[in-house]
Amino acid sequence: MDKQQEECDVLVIGGGINGVGIANDAAGRGLKVLLCEQNDLASATSSASSKLIHGGLRYLEHCEFALVRSALQEREILLQNAPHIISPLRFILPHQSHLRPAWLIRLGLFLYDHLSKRKNFNGSRYIKFDQDSPLANEITAGFEYSDAWVDDARLVVLNAMAARQKGAQIFTQTRCIEARRITDKNGWQVKLQSNSKTNLVTTVKCKTIVNAAGPWVESLFTGVFPLNAPSHIRLVKGSHIVVPKIHDDPQAYILQNADKRIVFVIPYLKNYSLIGTTDIDFQGDPANVSIESAESEYLVNVCNTYFKHKIHVSDIVHSYSGVRPLVDGQNKHAQSASRGYSLFLQNIGSQNIGSQNIDQDHQNVAPLLSVYGGKITTYRKLAQKAVDKLKPYLSAAVAASQTLHENLPGGDFSCKQQLTAELNRRYDWLPKPLIERFVSSYGTLSFKILNGKLSISDLGLQFSDYFYQAEVDYLIAHEWAKTLDDILWRRTKLGLQITHIEKQKLADYIRSKDI
Repeated sequence: MDKQQEECDVLVIGGGINGVGIANDAAGRGLKVLLCEQNDLASATSSASSKLIHGGLRYLEHCEFALVRSALQEREILLQNAPHIISPLRFILPHQSHLRPAWLIRLGLFLYDHLSKRKNFNGSRYIKFDQDSPLANEITAGFEYSDAWVDDARLVVLNAMAARQKGAQIFTQTRCIEARRITDKNGWQVKLQSNSKTNLVTTVKCKTIVNAAGPWVESLFTGVFPLNAPSHIRLVKGSHIVVPKIHDDPQAYILQNADKRIVFVIPYLKNYSLIGTTDIDFQGDPANVSIESAESEYLVNVCNTYFKHKIHVSDIVHSYSGVRPLVDGQNKHAQSASRGYSLFLQNIGSQNIGSQNIDQDHQNVAPLLSVYGGKITTYRKLAQKAVDKLKPYLSAAVAASQTLHENLPGGDFSCKQQLTAELNRRYDWLPKPLIERFVSSYGTLSFKILNGKLSISDLGLQFSDYFYQAEVDYLIAHEWAKTLDDILWRRTKLGLQITHIEKQKLADYIRSKDI
């Protein structure tokens, strides 16, 4: 970022799914957008999810019908827009009569099937288990229904790329350190500080600000914004563990526990099972969140209650935790807190400094929109509503949202089988596992990585099996990757498949790029 003063219509603070979704929506309406993220894109909550696009079957139990309906609608839309990183997934729900009666589950699944029109997802059904089932012998029946898998961090990156294609400026490793009202006209004057060695500070003038800082949304009102926070936020920690795969079935499992929580067991990276999540109120710095031993034991015990194959804490090969920023309601238990969202619009007006009221003439005001809560499945709808709220403070010519039928970068293909066949035809020297991973991670962006490559040697240095310099160069040049973690855990998910020596080789190469 240059030292000179930038000007924009919308400044978005936060590079999680809500922030990049808002940036993409706003840029698509012809607005000049700038987004800053203090770390890497999807470096906090948005890469610590259960990696599902789902309606939220368990939310029906809390009567959140509108949230479930909206999420089910978005499930269809997102699958159409990002078929490379999202795919349908069947879920098995073993029935334990002492936890929830069968009639209640049948009712919930009926609503799940019919609250929204289904196009790409099969309906639910009752099933019986035989002796070949991976479940314990005493579990003889259950239900099956559909949701979807998503590469969560790539969903964030692809939205940022889409926003950039429409003219948005995306700055990672850049934090907002001060925001003050411009006294003689609409808008804000904001100071952004780069995390680079120079700690360069740039001043930005913007008409509106969106505070989409996730777990930090409330803390920004201490020191950055000259306003009181519009609401308190409830921070809830969710942790996941990864173990060698518990079963060979292609389906995921959703397990009920006696404490009314549910735990997902999801096929992960072919050789593993992803197990989560927990729900624990969190106090402290969200940047320092990590799993506790009690959480690991809890997830292991729930799995061992259901499966023949028993696991131990010592089997855990990886774990991660995230802090969900939920709207602070009156629910006593964290798992009962709403996964809905609230959009709070505040102003500093010319006549009422610090007021949260909206000036009717929209003159000489500094609008600030704060995003509280939300879930990854409904980010697109949240973004659309957020930009709609800002429209009165922007140009009268602001268009309607364009994201409903837009493919995210790499998603412009009809089906994975055809794209795989095309890559096999054009690059018959590529290993089949590499093509498979490219299709599921990059879609048609694979052609950008492979442009001009005529043989395997053209891919450059090999860091590990099916992982080459050409991919790393692409990620650095086009997807804001700057560190080892950016590449291995958020862009490629190869962190579990690379040795310590191979990591060091990759780290040395990244360092040589002097990013």
